[in-house]
Amino acid sequence: MAKKKNISKNDIISLYMDYVLEHNEQPKSVYAFAKHNNFEESKFYEYFGTFEAIEKGIFKAFFDNTLKALEASEEYAHFEPRNKLLSFYFTFFENLTANRSYVIYALQKHKNSLKGFTVLAELKASFTHYIKDLGIELIDTKQEQLNKIQDKGLTESAWMQLLLTLKFWMDDTSASFEKTDIFIEKSINTSFDVINVMPLKSIIDFGKFIFKEKFQTK
Repeated sequence: MAKKKNISKNDIISLYMDYVLEHNEQPKSVYAFAKHNNFEESKFYEYFGTFEAIEKGIFKAFFDNTLKALEASEEYAHFEPRNKLLSFYFTFFENLTANRSYVIYALQKHKNSLKGFTVLAELKASFTHYIKDLGIELIDTKQEQLNKIQDKGLTESAWMQLLLTLKFWMDDTSASFEKTDIFIEKSINTSFDVINVMPLKSIIDFGKFIFKEKFQTK
């Protein structure tokens, strides 16, 4: 049988995801993976150096697909930063839900320590760049060094918030992951209320929600 020639980066990603879900492990080698899927080994190396690179690329692809969908909407361009970020979250987690089996496979062993998990490195780079470009207004301290610290704090806290939401979603057993939707709305609104030095109602509401979910549903 002739080898497949017109195989794309996305094709290899899809084949890899299918393989690990069917076998519950990585392929033994790139050669074996290519042979199993009837394409030349060299085609793999046109896009990826290792299986670890594919895994990083998959989470980057979830981000890219999310942003592509959002930017295709004329309404999104006119949203305020808060609504842009809410739209990002809901769309991103729809993408994850469509691929939940793979995401759980890839992250399950590390779900309690996602912060330093290298497979999310490309996602983090893209997401923090996205946060910087949202145009979120912070308090101007009139001091360059303090403003830089504040900007760094914003991107790091936004990344930690995404990881927290990801862990919540992985543990969510509600129908259509509706509890994750509530978590997203409350956490994003709380973050922006804190940034804008607004009343503490959102913080209190969010705290009550977390307490109820983590301590009263067991």
